[in-house]
Amino acid sequence: MTEKALRLGTRRSKLAMAQSGQVADAVSQVTGRPVELVEITTYGDVSREALAQIGGTGVFVAALRDALLRGEVDFAVHSLKDLPTAQHEGLVVAAVPEREDPRDVVVARDARKLTDLPRGARIGTGAPRRMAQLNAYARTHGMEIETVPIRGNVDTRIGYVRNGELDAVVLAAAGLNRVGRIDEVTDFLSVDTVLPAPGQGALAIECTADNTELIAALAELDDPFTRVAVTAERSLLAALEAGCSAPVGALADLLADGQTVKEMRLRGVVGTTDGSTLVQLSTTGPVPETHEAALALGRELATEMLAQGAAGLMGERAH
Repeated sequence: MTEKALRLGTRRSKLAMAQSGQVADAVSQVTGRPVELVEITTYGDVSREALAQIGGTGVFVAALRDALLRGEVDFAVHSLKDLPTAQHEGLVVAAVPEREDPRDVVVARDARKLTDLPRGARIGTGAPRRMAQLNAYARTHGMEIETVPIRGNVDTRIGYVRNGELDAVVLAAAGLNRVGRIDEVTDFLSVDTVLPAPGQGALAIECTADNTELIAALAELDDPFTRVAVTAERSLLAALEAGCSAPVGALADLLADGQTVKEMRLRGVVGTTDGSTLVQLSTTGPVPETHEAALALGRELATEMLAQGAAGLMGERAH
């Protein structure tokens, strides 16, 4: 007798369906059970308001978590950067698979790079974090740009460039990779130019804390290096008391000597959206061996950033 299918809760967007489909295949391989996708519409998908207005944190996640807690699905896949930093009672992130490219990318008219954009170029992005860093970069490099707030799926955003409304849009490389559109990228932004959102490019596979059998199976998909990196990044975000719509960028990368990973470097940035003020710091140390050590690394860097005035740059503090 074939075992009954595991139900995977996913958002309906093309990107969510693509990344959930990839996870479904992997889960099917480790469990030997079929996996069916259950599409769930979240408030973040139906609301046309700007993310910063509807509260940013958790708008794409709440409906999936409700379905998990009601037993309508067995597990859910989230983009880790959408996940609130506070641990949810009754749920557990059973796996953080290996991270995709964490960088931001530009899709511009006439195959232009960021540095080739015309004077006064209009660049679309929904993220205050990107606006702050792009505007700061433009200021220090004598460029004139205008950042324009946009929302919508990948098609909608790239459409603004195709129809001439915008000169360029900035998106996450991971998302374009997952929907098979990475060839439309005209410029990969170095993390020295724009630090990504905490957890960008990583996925979280979440299930109920009492489902021990499933937790054990999903653990096989966990990538320990990705997990410590995103834990440190999200700890920084939490310690800055910022929601995921706040202008905070963070990236933890592993510094290797040949094949051996020696150290982890955590970088953080927070700034005003006009780019006039940025607080950007980094710290390097041994790769955290435990969840607690990764959390501590994020907290330490946040403390230094707050001491340099980061709190005053966040605009609306998360409630």
